[in-house]
Amino acid sequence: MSGQYATGSRLPSVRELANIAQVNPNTMQKALQELEESQLIFTERTNGKFVTEDKKLIAKYKKQLATASAKTYLADTQKIGATFGEAINILQEIGGGR
Repeated sequence: MSGQYATGSRLPSVRELANIAQVNPNTMQKALQELEESQLIFTERTNGKFVTEDKKLIAKYKKQLATASAKTYLADTQKIGATFGEAINILQEIGGGR
């Protein structure tokens, strides 16, 4: 979703990805299985794993993750007594008003 691997591009091997993420290869394999179940990646026998070319699907999951993060942020700021407007102002300040 971050664009680190372009749509349609071949992913590094499980071992390479595990090394990059500094996790056990079994953990990486489980993560890749979840991505495949979500159709964000697919496997071609003998060729490896590839990123989906479905940009709408990627956008859908990106929005879901961003929404979950935003809800957590708003709940956390509400717990400390910040209003919705104050929470938005903080985001604008730290995000450069983007």
